Amino acid sequence: MSSMRPENQSSVSEFLLLGLPIRPGHRGVVFTLFLGMYLITVLGNLLIILLIRLDSRLHTPMYFFLSHLAFSDISLSSVTVPKMLTNMQTQQQSIPYVGCISQLYFFILFGSLDNFLLAVMAYDRYVAICHPLHYTTIMRDGLCVLLVAGSWIISCGSALLHTLLLVRLSFCADNVITHFFCDLTVLLKLSCSDISLNELVIFTEGGMLLFLPLAVVLGSYIHIGTIILKAPSTKRLLKAFSTCGSHLSVVSLYYGTLAAVYLLSSSWDSKDIIASVMYTVVTPMLNPFIYSLRNRDIKQAMFVNKVKEVNMSMRSHFLLGFFIILYS
Repeated sequence: MSSMRPENQSSVSEFLLLGLPIRPGHRGVVFTLFLGMYLITVLGNLLIILLIRLDSRLHTPMYFFLSHLAFSDISLSSVTVPKMLTNMQTQQQSIPYVGCISQLYFFILFGSLDNFLLAVMAYDRYVAICHPLHYTTIMRDGLCVLLVAGSWIISCGSALLHTLLLVRLSFCADNVITHFFCDLTVLLKLSCSDISLNELVIFTEGGMLLFLPLAVVLGSYIHIGTIILKAPSTKRLLKAFSTCGSHLSVVSLYYGTLAAVYLLSSSWDSKDIIASVMYTVVTPMLNPFIYSLRNRDIKQAMFVNKVKEVNMSMRSHFLLGFFIILYS
């Protein structure tokens, strides 16, 4: 545990974000790359939300959860990427103290929300595979709303707890953040106050909120695998894969990339930055592709809405031509 450090304390009005460790000559390429990924993230996830809202066939628990996950992915990327791109373009690295604290709050909020929504979706897939006859009874509208509301409330509470514990600290004259956003662990390193309580909360509350959803995901898929192996058949395997394939791919991407980064990287700073890029930029960008390319319902909804759009366009052109002929 850290104790009070004797460095000179000062009232910090702003922090300096060093951003990604890139060479000046590569800044334009990196800016274009991250701008493209951010736009794909926003547009792709917005498309998922719109399709779920417009197509009545997608008004099911799984897609209800997916729409919230898509919104959370947009928000998570929007908390960090626009500021990073702005700093990269203007080469002004400062962020106000209030802006930094706000960014931290929303980053923890939507990061935690992603984690809980993946666990809720895993439970939904467990019920669909292991209790198909009782699926509509178990996954009723009230329970779905309760699970999502609970995920939001717990995530908001966790983010508020860590934020309130941070704002009580004093900061030293060194206000340089070696990251592209206001990360909690980096901010704690800059503090001149006793951070033992903050560290205790991170290890207990933060660890519990990280591993509890992971345990739900693992438990759900272990039960699914057990049910399938009791009476293995090609038809049953294909049905399970079509039901769980998209979610399992997203879960593997979310947790697998984090595990790989922290196990294979040699520098703790680089681990944190690479991991942050993975779950704030890469994973939210890939989620719409996974759910659209591997999901028959989403592809059908995209096709149906495209056909409707073409039909409306043909009707409008026909009416326009009719009125031109009529009044000419």
